[in-house]
Amino acid sequence: MITKHVVVLPYDEQWKQDFLMIKNELVSALGQLAMRIEHVGSTSVEGLSAKPIIDIDVVIKDYTVLEEVISALGAIGYRHEGDLGIAGREAFKYDGKDHLRKHHLYVCPENSPELKRHIAFRDYLRTHPDAVREYSHIKEEGARNYPYDIDKYIEHKTPFIERVYKEIGL
Repeated sequence: MITKHVVVLPYDEQWKQDFLMIKNELVSALGQLAMRIEHVGSTSVEGLSAKPIIDIDVVIKDYTVLEEVISALGAIGYRHEGDLGIAGREAFKYDGKDHLRKHHLYVCPENSPELKRHIAFRDYLRTHPDAVREYSHIKEEGARNYPYDIDKYIEHKTPFIERVYKEIGL
């Protein structure tokens, strides 16, 4: 088994452009199947330290269009992996995307609780600079303390995430 190195970097303006490049490819493939394409996760928050991986939620009306979405994404190199244990979020892997920044791609129906959490957390951080500084510190510390243990890294930052969820009523 390959042990991945947990790397957290200071915020990089390039992440916005990286997201737009991926989004443009997705829009071309999905057309009207996607209601919108959201940049979520830490790379979507200006000033926030993050693992340099773009998190993307493709928002669809509901599961009636999922098979068409799977087919359209398959045509450009994405493989559907199911919900990976998280209801309301379909995960996709890819090959042959060396021209794009590494990214995680999810498809969520517009009423998905997971989508709501992603957007609410992102929007909270975008309007709370003190929380961004605190979360950056926690993430950097986690990467330093657990450089080869992603589970411990996630465990390290979970209390902060749960506190924010509680504050925003999730």
